[in-house]
Amino acid sequence: MQIPLIKARVLVLSAILSSPIVVNADNDAQQALKRIVSSDQPSGAQSSQSVEDAKIEEEKPDNLLTITTSSRGLIAYVSAAGSKDDIPVIEAPMSISVLTEERIKDIGAKTIQDALGYVAGVYNGPYGSDSRGDWSVIRGVDPVLYLDGMKMLYGYYNNTRPNPYGLSQIEILKGPASVLYGQGSTGGIVNLVSKKPQAESQGEIWAQVGSFDRQQIAMDYTGAFNQDASLLYRVNVLYRDSEYQTDYVDDNSLYFAPALTWFVGDATELTLLANVQRNETGSSTQFFPHVGTVREAPFGQIPVNRFISEPGYDGYDTEQDALTVLFEHEINDTWSVKASSRYMDSSSEYRTMYAYPFNLQADHRNLLRSVSVSDADVTSITGDVRLHAKFDWGIASHSIVIGYDFQDVETNKQSFFGSGMGGLLDVYSPQYGATPLPDPDALLANRNINRVYIDQAGLYFQDQIKIDEQWIISLGARADKAKSVAATHNAAGEFLNNNEQWDENETTTRVGLLYIFDNGLSPYVSYSESFEPMAGSTSDGNPLKPHRGEQNEIGVKFQPQGSEHLITASYFDITEKNRLIPTPTIEDPLANAQSGKAEINGIEVEAQLEWDTIDIYANYTHNDAKDESKQPINSIPEQMISGWITYRPESFLPGFKVGLGTRYVGETSFLTMIDEQSERYHTPDYTMVDLMLGYEIGQFDFMINVDNLTDKTVVTTCLDRGDCFYGQQRTVTANLRYQF
Repeated sequence: MQIPLIKARVLVLSAILSSPIVVNADNDAQQALKRIVSSDQPSGAQSSQSVEDAKIEEEKPDNLLTITTSSRGLIAYVSAAGSKDDIPVIEAPMSISVLTEERIKDIGAKTIQDALGYVAGVYNGPYGSDSRGDWSVIRGVDPVLYLDGMKMLYGYYNNTRPNPYGLSQIEILKGPASVLYGQGSTGGIVNLVSKKPQAESQGEIWAQVGSFDRQQIAMDYTGAFNQDASLLYRVNVLYRDSEYQTDYVDDNSLYFAPALTWFVGDATELTLLANVQRNETGSSTQFFPHVGTVREAPFGQIPVNRFISEPGYDGYDTEQDALTVLFEHEINDTWSVKASSRYMDSSSEYRTMYAYPFNLQADHRNLLRSVSVSDADVTSITGDVRLHAKFDWGIASHSIVIGYDFQDVETNKQSFFGSGMGGLLDVYSPQYGATPLPDPDALLANRNINRVYIDQAGLYFQDQIKIDEQWIISLGARADKAKSVAATHNAAGEFLNNNEQWDENETTTRVGLLYIFDNGLSPYVSYSESFEPMAGSTSDGNPLKPHRGEQNEIGVKFQPQGSEHLITASYFDITEKNRLIPTPTIEDPLANAQSGKAEINGIEVEAQLEWDTIDIYANYTHNDAKDESKQPINSIPEQMISGWITYRPESFLPGFKVGLGTRYVGETSFLTMIDEQSERYHTPDYTMVDLMLGYEIGQFDFMINVDNLTDKTVVTTCLDRGDCFYGQQRTVTANLRYQF
């Protein structure tokens, strides 16, 4: 890693954070309002007046108020994901979905993956119910996960799973986003927004019990240290002791996130967000074979809860420590500067075994297990510095962002894979402990350590131009320089060799055009590009080429006047180059190759409707995803439909609430061997039903959430390489929140 370059970047951020304070007296009232009123409200008790006040972000020069969320806080009208500047969703010529804290609470989402289940264009959990991480597919591609506008995850199985309790909202930006976010997938990004300190003292204590011996306690509290609310604090903490739907797998977590915000005068704001997390779980995903899941087996279907590894041996334990700095300074009426930076250190200890190859033995009962152990860690320093300018020029209003961001990342992994070392296990009547197992530490003792260094920096520009209050032109461009070096060390830490995997300079662009009709209808067209360097190599040893994509999109947004509704629809056409294709071998079950290109197009419709007593969140998605040989791509359903309705009969039964959701996922296809011939097979489509019952009285909020109400057994997808994944079983949680 280029240490001098890291130090230089840290010094740049330090200089910005310690720059002289310029106080603009004209902004005094605006800043005072900004301190006390915010759209990011904690989970504490709120009067009806404070709920309404919370929707006011700040007073605009033309004395118009920007409403950021609906009256119940379920629909978000403003997002920073699409432009790194708060703009109304209705004015963004691109597809953006925002999940508010209240929406996440209503649907009872216990994970990020759960929260994405009702979003148009998103297939959440394609690899089933997995305690190790959150998986989703957006527009046929795995998205990149961001936290507070900076990339969070690098690689796999070296990170701690994020906790949704620490979030104020989740923003889903669909399609290529490289212009603003650098290394991003063609499908889009998922940006998690952390809860931040608020001036009003309030909070909650949350107790939860549920299926699989789940016990959880959490607290969220915020307020001001002093009378003028110039120094704010927030503490978010959670502890969970739980098992999982897979036998012998835990789902334990300890999460602690203190935060401070300091208003330095009337023009400067500094926020510190700390994050300490410890998770203990195991291999809930078992990689079951086609036969026994979606294909008939002589002894029936393999039980959903079946555990293939060994009790006491299997584990996936992760740790994470992070510190984020957010800085804002208003220079004058036109210019402001915003900066963010994060240091994150994550590590994992993974011991497991699974069947590979993915098939039953000749007796149709046993699986031959392989042993896999690894120690992995990742250290990252990320930063983003932006100049914002807002000004009028004739009939045009400009909102300009000029930014520089960087990532310096080091990943280390020491691993061992032993084919067949776990012995046979009868999946219909397992007898654990029959096979002597090797000491995982001994397996790693003499293994080489693979280190990968990633260094990326980008300069970007965007101008959101509003002409005559109706035409919006969005222009963006970015220049990236990215480099990766892979090095090998022996167990003693001695350097063996290194290999430059890629060194790329790339320019990406985005352009959009939108028109706002007086009736609230806003049609738009856009073009965008993506660039994502890939670490690693193909099975033949060649470095992976960068993943590139481009998208054309046409859509319409509708926010009917006099209502709180928000309706969006879009058609997209994506061309993706250098897509990864799994090509497992006996020696390396995770080997990949790269295809020439893939073509993905589709339609998305999302409706968020809210009245006094009823709100509806409904979505439809159609995808047509083909690889270079015109074959369907794994794990991408052609059709998806979802809807959630909540009823609150305030007039005759105040405090009561009931929610009902349904999710339809169409079939997916995969190649499989039948009678020594390769044939295309399908996973069945399925529909799942979710339920919420609740009652609020005074400072207490009681809620019961049921996922998969009918306890339907579903296979979410199967892969060409031979493995399939089970979805979530019926899961019931009872929640009691005391708000104060």
